[in-house]
Amino acid sequence: MSGSDEAGVTAAVKGFYTALNAMFVGDMAPMDAVWSHADDVTYMGPFGDYRLGWADVRASWLEQTAMKLGGDVEPEDIRLNVGEGIAIAHNLEIGHVFPEGHDEPVHLRATNMFRKEDGQWKMIGHHADRLP
Repeated sequence: MSGSDEAGVTAAVKGFYTALNAMFVGDMAPMDAVWSHADDVTYMGPFGDYRLGWADVRASWLEQTAMKLGGDVEPEDIRLNVGEGIAIAHNLEIGHVFPEGHDEPVHLRATNMFRKEDGQWKMIGHHADRLP
């Protein structure tokens, strides 16, 4: 692992949360940009859905974007494992969203997976579930 790979993965993790927060206000474009568009990407959200392949994963993000939840979520306590062209980040997701105008705290644990594609770290998997 090179220092530039670790820095690149850290930037990719932060980019995902920037995209997530943009999605909360109805902007899907940043989410499109951070994900790999490959058929092997996966998304397992905190409400139990399991999506496979970019078309299905994107459909889930579009559904969530349409909800315009507002609020924001930030990663905390990020732990990285960076290898040759593949990386895993484990972290907490802490913040608030506002479904139907009600303040809903977010306390999740997440695993985010990235692959280096054409010199850029792209998300290939996101798994989040509620903290016990």
